[in-house]
Order: sequence, then C-alpha cells, then structure tokens
Amino acid sequence: MALDQSFVGRTYPPTDPYEVGREKIREFAEAVGDANPAYTDPDAAKALGHPDVIAPPTFVFAITFKAAGQVIQDPQLGLDYSRVVHGDQKFSYVRPVRAGDRLTVTSTIEAIKSLAGNDILDIRGEVHDEAGEHVVTAWTKLVARAAEEA
Repeated sequence: MALDQSFVGRTYPPTDPYEVGREKIREFAEAVGDANPAYTDPDAAKALGHPDVIAPPTFVFAITFKAAGQVIQDPQLGLDYSRVVHGDQKFSYVRPVRAGDRLTVTSTIEAIKSLAGNDILDIRGEVHDEAGEHVVTAWTKLVARAAEEA
C-alpha cells in the first residue's frame, strides 16, 4: 500500500538534546578508520580554529537517524519498516559538530514517491545547538521495498 502523500511537509517535534562527547567522537573516528587528529586531539582542533575536537562529517547520522525514528514509527504513516532499506544520505554543514555541543533534531518529511511498487521516503533533519544555531541539515532517503507477490 502506497504511503499517504498528505504527510509531505509534516514536521515532528524536536528531539531531546544529545550531548556530544569527546569519547563518542573518538570512538566514531576509530570505527570509520579516520585518523584526523582534529577528531581526537583538542590541541590539533584548536590549531584549526575549533574550540574543541570536532566530529567526522558522518557522525551526525547516528543522531539524525534516531530522530527519523519519529517518522518511521508514526502509525498513521503506515511504513512497514521490515521492508525498508537505506537508500541515500547527505549532509550540508554550517559548522562542524564539536565536543560539548547539545544538539536537537527536527525531522520533516520532504517527499514521498512510489516507483515500481516501492515507496521512497525523504526525511530532512535540521540539527541545532542549544543556542538555537543551525549546525547541519541531513537528508535520509528510505526505500520500502514492494511486497513480494505470492
């Protein structure tokens, strides 16, 4: 069953703040194999003009995807998550995420399309710090595969 087009433009409430820690940044950088010292060494980050260590660009995915859970779990949308695969991800940064940030995410359904029986859902996550400053926008594309015919 196709997703309801009337959900396009629906915005969900902001998440509770997520506090970005140095250790989380270090663990993520190690997990993705990025040895950039700005991710682990406060002095290296400060030499680049940052107040503390910064996060690799894809670090924010964990925060924005969790926030997209509000969309995914909305019973009125009717998304069958058992059929979902991750289609695409992109980010547009105003500034890097850094240790000490307290970030909230507001998710909005940007588009719903049907293609060959598959539902394609585009979710935009606007990430702000506790001062309300825009940090990054993340776009997540989810594909709900068509049900297999019996």
